[in-house]
Amino acid sequence: MSAAEILELSARAAAAAIGAGSLSATELFDVYRERAAADKAAGDDGLNCFTWVSEPGSANGAGAPLGGVPLAVKDLFCTEGVPSQSGSRILEGYLPPYTATVVARLREAGAPLLAKTNQDEFAMGSSNENSAFGPVRNPWDRERVPGGSSGGSAAAVAGGLAPWALGTDTGGSIRQPAALCGIVGLKPTYGAVSRYGMIAFASSLDQAGPLTRDVTDAALMLRHMVGHDACDATSLAFPEEIELPRAERLEGIRLGVPQELTGEGIEAGVLAAFADALERAQELGAEVRELHLPHAPHALSAYYVLAPAEASSNLARYDGVRYGLRAEDPRDLLDMYTRTRHDGFGAEVKRRIMLGTYALSSGYYEAYYGRAQRVRTKIAEDFSAAFETVDFIVTPTAPSVAFRLGEKTADPLAMYLNDYCTVPMSLAGIPAISIPCGRSEGLPVGLQLAGPAFSENRLFEAAHALELGIGFEAGAARV
Repeated sequence: MSAAEILELSARAAAAAIGAGSLSATELFDVYRERAAADKAAGDDGLNCFTWVSEPGSANGAGAPLGGVPLAVKDLFCTEGVPSQSGSRILEGYLPPYTATVVARLREAGAPLLAKTNQDEFAMGSSNENSAFGPVRNPWDRERVPGGSSGGSAAAVAGGLAPWALGTDTGGSIRQPAALCGIVGLKPTYGAVSRYGMIAFASSLDQAGPLTRDVTDAALMLRHMVGHDACDATSLAFPEEIELPRAERLEGIRLGVPQELTGEGIEAGVLAAFADALERAQELGAEVRELHLPHAPHALSAYYVLAPAEASSNLARYDGVRYGLRAEDPRDLLDMYTRTRHDGFGAEVKRRIMLGTYALSSGYYEAYYGRAQRVRTKIAEDFSAAFETVDFIVTPTAPSVAFRLGEKTADPLAMYLNDYCTVPMSLAGIPAISIPCGRSEGLPVGLQLAGPAFSENRLFEAAHALELGIGFEAGAARV
């Protein structure tokens, strides 16, 4: 099998080919490893997807359920003996003594570690321009962003540099880059996947999930990720086995379109692609109806109080004492703390730490953090009420297509608006998937489907039927 033929295979097809003996796990691994290594060596002349690439001869996993299909992993997952830096200078070169549970589970299932992927620092960003290791470029247009914070994972899959990848989603960091890169990305139900070994941003929101070429690959990958972990008290036993989807029609499915997330602020081209997707859903048998999520417009404001508050707490551990960067020749303890954090954190991380610290400070806690938590509860109640009348809620994933590098870096509020459609689902803790649904300006547009907690199997079925009906050609981005 030629390298070109190998690159056309989905992860599931590649595993099947290995099982049938028409492809070896070593051959598959070597093809992707060479491409990943070439991209890393190219630096700014490539996509800059990777912060570390495995050594030759690292293939394994043949005979296991995932067959030896190599896996790219976002840099905030701890991997024993492999740099795990979360896109930050403060952790540059950090070698963890253990491996994150979800990475260990995927490796045990037969997915060897291919590479670590570039990301926004500590997962804070929507463009992958906040990485200490340089911005990632979108394979559809190298002058545009891939989305963030899992931009390296999304660009690697879209560009044919990895068959699939592991990312994390706090407020949209899997779904938004999946949309901008024209691939599939799933944020699972909060608690469905262990957070043990994930370098934390906002602990009540962070979730690991798959970024893949198609819906079937996402289901296959998630099957080996979910489940209770004794090392993570927030993890839960998944109520059923994840099945590979087969649906080709949507008869009996009720799709709800929230007016609050499909109107003002969404680019016209994105809305046009979204409308076409809804029309296709109806042709496949779905019933489409409008509904209201009255508190959804407040989600972004609540998120940018809650997430920075949790970040302020989580990132307090980076003090130069135990691990990571330490300022040289400090005058005293305070000087060491101050200069370590000044030199080690980037501008966006500092901004969010300050926002979060202020929101938690004496006299302001109830006015900001407490109120944001109450809004979060109202948002969750809105979704619960909506799911009494519809099966899934459907929106555009992102309000725009991929924007140009540097276009929004000087305007944090404009950057934060990229999460407008994804943050409500994160605050409610429910699963949501983004699939490609067309193009605007020649660039991919994402369609987001969200369902009740632990409805991943039904989400996969609906997304699979839509994927077949829409027929998006994702291979156009491969480099």
